[in-house]
Amino acid sequence: MLVVNKAAGVLSIPDRYDPEKSNLQSLLSKQFGQIWTVHRIDKDTSGLICFAKTEQAHKALSQQFAAHEPQKIYLAITNGQLSNDEGVIEHKLAQDPIKKGRVVVAAKGKVAITHYQIAERFGTHTAVQVQIKTGRTHQIRVHLQALGHPILADPFYSPKPHFFVSSIKKKKYQKSKHSVERPLLSRTALHAFQLRIKHPMSGEELNFEASLPKDMRAVVNQLRKWDM
Repeated sequence: MLVVNKAAGVLSIPDRYDPEKSNLQSLLSKQFGQIWTVHRIDKDTSGLICFAKTEQAHKALSQQFAAHEPQKIYLAITNGQLSNDEGVIEHKLAQDPIKKGRVVVAAKGKVAITHYQIAERFGTHTAVQVQIKTGRTHQIRVHLQALGHPILADPFYSPKPHFFVSSIKKKKYQKSKHSVERPLLSRTALHAFQLRIKHPMSGEELNFEASLPKDMRAVVNQLRKWDM
């Protein structure tokens, strides 16, 4: 098996419509030979993802994921203050019938269960630790939006696709007359930082962690400094 810390902006697997697009599976295949997809994370999401190196391992790992046995924990930065320190979100999800590629809460959708716990509170934002019990497309993003607190800089579900320091510094933000402010974050503030899974052959429990990437660390540092 392979466990990789994926960078944001990289596809997990080949694109359905353009297989030539750069993707993690193809990059790893060049180095390790044929590999099998076990699960995936969104292009904009950074963090831990697992692949199998043999058919036997793929079968064993896929069975674990089908039974929701692996523990997958993410860290998200949301807009606004969540009212509860922890909770469970159980909205069913389905493909948006109007907007291609998006997901909506739907009474006849697939069951989706998300546990969340506050990691750190700021003035107008919240760092949230999220554990998913199911692996639906855009599950964390849509579930947090359903609470009224979409993930920061999410291009689909947040009001703004970028995060600027000026939005929290307000009048304290100063720039030169002809300069243009660059966004501090231009992708969904979501990182898969912990994966607990059993080795497909030995059954040994394995724990993997990937620290926050530079862009999300920068956002957290600015929120600690200015958004209090």
